[in-house]
Amino acid sequence: MADNTENLVLEILRQLRGDITSLRNEVRDGFNRVEIRLGYVEQTLASDLAVSAYDRNEISHSKAAH
Repeated sequence: MADNTENLVLEILRQLRGDITSLRNEVRDGFNRVEIRLGYVEQTLASDLAVSAYDRNEISHSKAAH
């Protein structure tokens, strides 16, 4: 009976280890996707800010010329 209990506990621990490993992989993959998407947001924001600065510069020069 003790062997059966020990085997059951070991089996449950193996299942838990597998579940934790699977969860860890899911979290890691999700984090990687968030990092990639954040990189795209940063690139887009930087590009928009550069265009905005260029536009402000063009408007300033246009006003100064008139």
